[in-house]
Amino acid sequence: MTAPRDDDPVPARGYSATWRGEPPAMPSRPTPLGWLLVALRGTAVISVLLTGVLLILPLRAGESLAAGRRRPVTGPWVQGVCRLCLWLMGIRWHRRGKPMLGAGGMVANHSTWLDIFALNAAAPVFFVSKAEVAGWPGINILTRVTETHFVTRDPRLARAQAAEFAERTALGHRLLFFPEGTSTDGRRVLPFKPTLFQAFLDPALPPGLSIQPVSVRYEAPSGRDPRFYGWWGDMDLGPHLLAVLAQPRQGRITVTLHPPIPVAGHDRKALAAAAERAVRSAA
Repeated sequence: MTAPRDDDPVPARGYSATWRGEPPAMPSRPTPLGWLLVALRGTAVISVLLTGVLLILPLRAGESLAAGRRRPVTGPWVQGVCRLCLWLMGIRWHRRGKPMLGAGGMVANHSTWLDIFALNAAAPVFFVSKAEVAGWPGINILTRVTETHFVTRDPRLARAQAAEFAERTALGHRLLFFPEGTSTDGRRVLPFKPTLFQAFLDPALPPGLSIQPVSVRYEAPSGRDPRFYGWWGDMDLGPHLLAVLAQPRQGRITVTLHPPIPVAGHDRKALAAAAERAVRSAA
């Protein structure tokens, strides 16, 4: 993965900035075989997700009685569901490295909606997302069930959000966020935003905290644009989803879990720079 060139579109400052780039030419419509694959794969994935959601509710009830808000069972459950969904879509997936032990969070590059499956498959994680996502129909159900951590850019809520972040980290929740602040075409890593690392410096967090950088690399199917799996900017989700599901022979995803970076001894700029270097090395 190369660093952005001077003429690359770089997002404006701010968490909600959107990276702009010319989208790849997606197939105008699936072939008859493609429609069959869409029906088969789509039905299978939806069935697995619905079953996963329905079964996670009683699992979480029992888990709460035994372990409180810790997630020793339903975290790996979501991990297994996402691995199965990738397999049903025909996408090959491989993990390098191991999830870190101890308290901390994870940071990763962001390319597409497939990151949700790829990163959940790699390790039990809880995503950090902007608050607007909580209102998206359909998606809001999945985010609530998987306990996505929502953040609002409102100074009045900063203290309460920091307290919730500290509480969840102390419980052992692996909170994962995307320091680029936007998704790209999967062919680059944008500069990490140091402000997003400030939450890891809160004195209320457990001692010995670390951050594990994660690289997600997509290899497009043979003959497709290298950016085939990327989803960014103003690209519509529907056509992109159809194109991925209709692809006869899929590509490959490699998720690399890098050695954790201790928070102690770093400020937010140093943390951002160290995490960015690690993610770039394999993305």
